[in-house]
Amino acid sequence: MEKLNIPYPIVVEGKYDRLRLLSVCNANVLTTDGFGIFKKSEKLALLRRLSQSSPVIVLTDSDGAGKVIRSHLSSAIPKDRLIQLYIPQIKGKEKRKAEPSAEGTLGVEGMERQLLFDLLSPFEDREKTERRMENPLSKADFYRDGLSGGADSAARRDQLATRLGLPKGMTANALLAALKILLSYEDYLRLVERNDGEF
Repeated sequence: MEKLNIPYPIVVEGKYDRLRLLSVCNANVLTTDGFGIFKKSEKLALLRRLSQSSPVIVLTDSDGAGKVIRSHLSSAIPKDRLIQLYIPQIKGKEKRKAEPSAEGTLGVEGMERQLLFDLLSPFEDREKTERRMENPLSKADFYRDGLSGGADSAARRDQLATRLGLPKGMTANALLAALKILLSYEDYLRLVERNDGEF
């Protein structure tokens, strides 16, 4: 497998996540040192500074801790400068660990290389990525299509997330940010139309 060349900084949680990504791409991969990002104001300042000149890819684990770290980064860096990527929730344990994580799911370091390659490959092309970041998909679309504001909206978001290889339990805002990057507006409309209300 030839390595990808990713022109954007990528933020992951720990050094083993970083090593896993560097096995599939050439990129500037930075770590939050887990919850260390909450104590290290200089690291957050660096990420803010990087985001002024380039969008920043965020790829944390799909567990509770990963969500907290992602939320912290999202509150510190302008949303239009973040590329939010998600790994699927896969049950298992990393080889180097004696015990599985608290939630029993694999983190970034435990993902198959092909999965990470496929996740990152759309971002090799800077021009195409930045066009996608201007995607007009909005909360109004979500409301119209039953993905927010309805009694069963959370279940519908979970159905759509599962179909697209995203973790369940995403808020409307988180799913919207992910879809704006993963799909063109036309692709989204086709997906909704083809499923006729079901995902």
